[in-house]
This record gives sequence, C-alpha cells and structure tokens, in this order.
Amino acid sequence: MSRFHEWAGPAGEGPQVPDKETKATMGTENTPGSKASPDPQDVRPSVFHNIKLFVLCHSLLQLAQLMISGYLKSSISTVEKRFGLSSQTSGLLVSFNEVGNTALIVFVSYFGSRVHRPRMIGYGAILVALAGLLMTLPHFISEPYRYDNTSPEDMPQDFKASLCLPTTSAPAQTHSNGNCSSYTETRHLSVVGIMFVAQTLLGVGVVPIQPFGISYIDDFAHNSNSPLYLGILFAVTMMGPGLAFGLGSLMLRLYVDINQMPEGGISLTIKDPRWVGAWWLGFLIAAGSVALAAIPYFFFPKEMPKEKHELQFRRKVLAVTDSPARKGKDSPSKQSPGESTKKQDGLVQIAPNLTVIQFIKVFPRVLLQTLRHPIFLLVVLSQVCLSSMAAGMATFLPKFLERQFSITASYANLLIGCLSFPSVIVGIMVGGVLVKRLHLGPVGCGALCLLGMLLCLFFSLPLFFIGCPSHQIAGITHQTSAQPGPELFPSCMEVCSCPSDGFNPVCDPSTRVEYITPCHAGCSSRVVQDALDKSQVFYTNCSCVAEGNPVMAGSCDSTCSHLVVPFLLLVSLGSALACLTHTPSFMLILRGVKKEDKTLAVGIQFMFLRILAWMPSPVIHGSAIDTTCVHWALSCGRRAVCRYYNNDLLRNRFIGLQFFFKTGSVICFALVLAILRQQDKEARTKESRSSPAVEQQLLVSGPGKKPEDSRV
Repeated sequence: MSRFHEWAGPAGEGPQVPDKETKATMGTENTPGSKASPDPQDVRPSVFHNIKLFVLCHSLLQLAQLMISGYLKSSISTVEKRFGLSSQTSGLLVSFNEVGNTALIVFVSYFGSRVHRPRMIGYGAILVALAGLLMTLPHFISEPYRYDNTSPEDMPQDFKASLCLPTTSAPAQTHSNGNCSSYTETRHLSVVGIMFVAQTLLGVGVVPIQPFGISYIDDFAHNSNSPLYLGILFAVTMMGPGLAFGLGSLMLRLYVDINQMPEGGISLTIKDPRWVGAWWLGFLIAAGSVALAAIPYFFFPKEMPKEKHELQFRRKVLAVTDSPARKGKDSPSKQSPGESTKKQDGLVQIAPNLTVIQFIKVFPRVLLQTLRHPIFLLVVLSQVCLSSMAAGMATFLPKFLERQFSITASYANLLIGCLSFPSVIVGIMVGGVLVKRLHLGPVGCGALCLLGMLLCLFFSLPLFFIGCPSHQIAGITHQTSAQPGPELFPSCMEVCSCPSDGFNPVCDPSTRVEYITPCHAGCSSRVVQDALDKSQVFYTNCSCVAEGNPVMAGSCDSTCSHLVVPFLLLVSLGSALACLTHTPSFMLILRGVKKEDKTLAVGIQFMFLRILAWMPSPVIHGSAIDTTCVHWALSCGRRAVCRYYNNDLLRNRFIGLQFFFKTGSVICFALVLAILRQQDKEARTKESRSSPAVEQQLLVSGPGKKPEDSRV
C-alpha cells in the first residue's frame, strides 16, 4: 500500500520496502550505458527509458486533466441556463466527479505494485478524454437553444412573442406549454443523466493518474532529484485550473449554437441575460488535449533503470549552500534505510501481499488505529473545512460574481483565472518556503497555520459589505411609490396576453425598474436605433411605464460593477493566506503519526477530504444559493433555472458559508497548537529531569561511550 501515497511523504525518502519491482530495477542499474537489460520483451525506443521525459509527459497530462476537471466549474451558470438546472442540481453534478474517484482510490494502493503503471495511466487518461466527449453529447442531441420560447423558424422574430398582444392571441401563450410531453421530459432527464454519467467516468479515469505517476517518478528518479521532479510536476499541474477558467472565458464569448446558427442570425449580445455561450466547445478542446497527452504512456516500460546521477546544476547549488551543520544532519540518515526496513513491519507494508478480501477486512481496523492520533484527526478536520470552502468557492464563485455585480460569465472567468488561482499558487509556495527557511517544527507549523487562517478570517469580513443591491423587478421585488410597476397599475396588463414563462428583460432608464418582458411593461411596438458601433433596441407605447416612456432591451446596468475587482482582490488575498497552511498542515500530519503509518495516514486524509468536503460542499453551496432566488423559470410546470436573486441574501449566505468553514478551520488549528504546546512542555520537562542522570552516566562510562537513549 505504500506505493499509493509514497509521493505524500518526505520528498527525499526512497522506497521503504524492496519489493519485486524495486529488485528488478536494482538489477538494471548495473547495465552498461544505463540501458535496460537486453530482454526480448523490452524492444522499445530508448528515449522512453528516460525519467526526465516521463516527468515532462506527466506534467502535461496532469495539466490537461485538471483543465478538463475544472472546466465545468467555469461554465456552471451557462449549463444551468441551457438545461434549466437549479444550483443544487449543478452542485450535485460537480460532486459526481468525486463519486467514482472515492470508490476506487483506496484500491490503487492494492494494485499499485502489481500493474504496468504507465499503461494504467494511459488507460485512465483515455477514459478521461472519453468522459469529456460524453459531456458534449447533450449539446448535439438537444434542439437548438430557443432564448425566446418560440419555434426555431421564428427565432429572429423574438420581439413579436414578447409584445403586449390582445387577449385573442392567447394560443401564443400556451405554445411552449404544448411542448411539455412525456417525450420532452424523458429527453430532459436523459440529457442530465448523460452529464452525471460523464462526470462519474471522469472521476474514475483520474484515479490512476496522480498516484501511479508520482510513485513511478519516485521509484526511478535519483533520490536527490526526486523532490525537484515532483516540485516541477506540482508547479505545472497547478496551472490547470487557471487554464480551465481562461478557456471558459474564451468559449463563453461564442454563441452556444455556433455550429448551427439560424439563417436570420440572433439578436442577442454577450451582455444579454439570455445569452448562452459555447460551453461544450471547451470540453472538446480539453478532451483532445488529454487524448494527445495519453499517447506516450503506452510506450514507457513497466520498469526502467534507476537514475544514477544527480542533476548537475542541483549539485552546484548544494555545493554552495551546504554547511557543516547540514553534513552533520545528513550523516545519520545514511543508516536510516536499513533501520527503517527493519522497523516498518506495519499493516501498510504488508498490504501488497494481501488478497483483495483480506485488504478490505484489515482496512477498517487500520483506519480506526490511525484516527486515534489527536493531532492527525484535528488537522484533517481543519483541512476538511478548508477544502469545503475551496470546493464551494471554485464551483460557484463565477456565478456569484456574474449575479452579484451584473458582469458576463466570460469576464468573471477571466478575473478568476488571472487573480484567484495565481494567488493560490503563491500561497502554497510561500508556506513551503517559510517552513524550510525558518526550520519550523511541529509547534511552529501549528502556529503558522493558525496565523494564516486568522488573517484569512480577518480579510473575509469586508466581503459582507462589498456588493450590489438587488435589481428592482416590476411585480417581483418590492416597489416604492416612486418606482411604478404593474402592482400600481392593476389594469395596465389586462389587455395583454403575456406568456407566463417568457423572459426578455427590458429596463426603464428613468426609474431603473426592470420588467421581465416588454409585454409585462405593456409595450406594443419595437424600435431599432442604429448607431456607429451597435444598434439599440427600444420598446414603445408601454402602458405600465410612467408617462408611457420607452424602455430599453436588456437588464438595467448595475451602478457598482466596478466593485468586482476589489472584491476579488480580497478573495484572492484570503485564498493565499489560507493556502499558507497547505505545507505546514501536511507536515503536521506526517509528524503526528508513527513512521510506518505515514503513507496510510495520507491516504486516509485524502479519502476524508473527498467524502466530507469535495462531495457535499458543492451541493451545500448550491442549496444555499437556491434559497436566495426570488423568481424561478418554469419548464413544464417544474422549477428550472433561477432568473433573479436577492443580492443581499445571496452575498450574506454565500460569504457566510465560507466564513463558517474558515472559523471551523481556525478552531481546529487552535486546538492543534494547544495540544502541541502541551506535548512540547511535557517533553521538555521529561528532558530536564533526565539530563542530570545522563551527565552522571557519561562521567561513569567515560567520554568514549554514549548512553543508549540519549537520542530524542
């Protein structure tokens, strides 16, 4: 089982138990010219027997894999509009990525040393690419997007379906309801079901990619080069989510049916709330990238000669920075492999020798044994809180910015890709540098984690007050006497037959009141004013508008859209401070359990993060967002996508949920620090009591001898 999470331990550690695969590798090291043994089965190009090439290929694969995994989050609001999903349903869709992953991740430790790891990575990548293609299938089997609830032939004439028509035109109102057949509902369920299946397959395909790749690098790279290779791999991989949001920003600027545009064109702009971007095109691009990155893995050998030489530039750097103190520290480590091989006889080491049934039986006992460590349990709980915060933020932050500040989905993705994800990378790097430069022990790591989360909590407070007020929607939100609406003119819509499910918002610029359709404003005609760069659409003869003023097509512009940048800067700063805890909390987990339980502890950690954070958090955040909706679109009598939110409630509940998880993390880290200080105090007391006896023993035994238990 050690092979599954070998990457999670100290980067410089070598293989803990020389299994069959390691022995075979040792045998190939002595081959002249660093080539594999001339086995008839090993007739492959020598270039694929290079661990550096594997690091390059794996960096590109994980970059593409994270891009396809994160792309759905960048287009979540677009998918909701296109298929009529609530935020709770879309959150559940995102969570299904973790279902297949969690179900199989534990067994990777069992099969890790028994399979051809590069080929398994290739098979997993192919499955990820197929899942990405399956995500695009709903677009191709669905009818063209009808933003005006009319038939496809009448799409350019959307204004006619939205005008105030005499009540004799009532059949136009029931036109969309006539399409609500059992076939339509079945097709809708099939489309949504396909996306759920695709997300599950995506999670299954990801399972072998990271664990097998990292253990393969650690097995065949030089012990001194392995940390550098893993660092390069991690740095390149972290750019994947940022590229996903950048790709989403580009694709959502294109119309969803770009492959089947109507003859008369469309009358929508990217700022129209009915706009739906080409969400499916990003999945095609990302799936193609993963498929290309998977090809080299079918040519890498199961075993390759272990890298003999340390990288030249790394040797030069160490020659300058090494000190006698470092050499003194390194000297006892030369004996540690032999000692560790003798000591590590726990259940983790014998896992590869167990059958599947024995492995399943022994796992709960080892799990309970690991959870007895208080430091481990508290740190994992704090990471569960942080991961819940991150999962909710990554899934719904684009939609939150889009709704709260009235910006386009494309612009929201661009801001997140340029600000939030780089700050996460910086936070993780700074945390690692602080741990290394300050030589932080367990108490220092606990203090750094607590300080980072306290600062993160502090900078989260202003987010409650940075936002835009809700739009004034006639007939939906509260109106004042100065803002006329249908409720102030009960008879203004009596002569109209407004569709109940219509959505073509217009704005009265004089009062900044928004109407769901021109019909709800009592407008009976449409005027197009051509300008130099664009044309502006107005609706006139509006009986529900004060003095019959014309109204403009589209939602009312927000007066505070400029606040999105300072808001996101504060979010990015808080994310960087929260990510300071990544490396020190990881060190606390490694130092909070026995040495032979480290690999299993890390495996249990990631299992808990998936089950308690990454799976439920998007659903929790989506449900909280749904409670702030004030107007739902109806599809065949069922609640579909939300048209309007109460912005104040949306901000308070979304940021409040984030604040709740951050507070839970602070409490856990505070308890961790208190326990560590108590343990440190007890250790110092014990050491001070034993020091006189040690000195007396040294005097009796002479200067050439050392007491057996002098090493702490």
